[in-house]
Amino acid sequence: MNHLKLIIKNPNLTTKKVNRFFNKSELRIILNLYSKMVSKGFWRDYGLNISKEEVSFDVYKRASENAEFRIHKNFKLKNKNLKYFTSDSRGNILNMSRNLEKLLYKTRFKKLKLVN
Repeated sequence: MNHLKLIIKNPNLTTKKVNRFFNKSELRIILNLYSKMVSKGFWRDYGLNISKEEVSFDVYKRASENAEFRIHKNFKLKNKNLKYFTSDSRGNILNMSRNLEKLLYKTRFKKLKLVN
């Protein structure tokens, strides 16, 4: 008769905890920008999209529309400049950078307009 072993914890199995979100300082920077734009009346709502490849902070002018702008954090880097990037409602990349603060400083959200 064979003896069966019950393996509760496998020491050979290593699990990596990968952060698939904005960290605390990145989220603080984004929410500071969001609060300024809401107080000036440019933005009204936001949403978060999370996937294995990227996480994005989506900004809406009205809740019933598509996202006006997106601030992305890319996890699968093909290009080092694509760590952070902003895109418009159609998915066109507006700016990209390795540093989130520089990216948001370069993007002049007030001057950007949607063209239908």
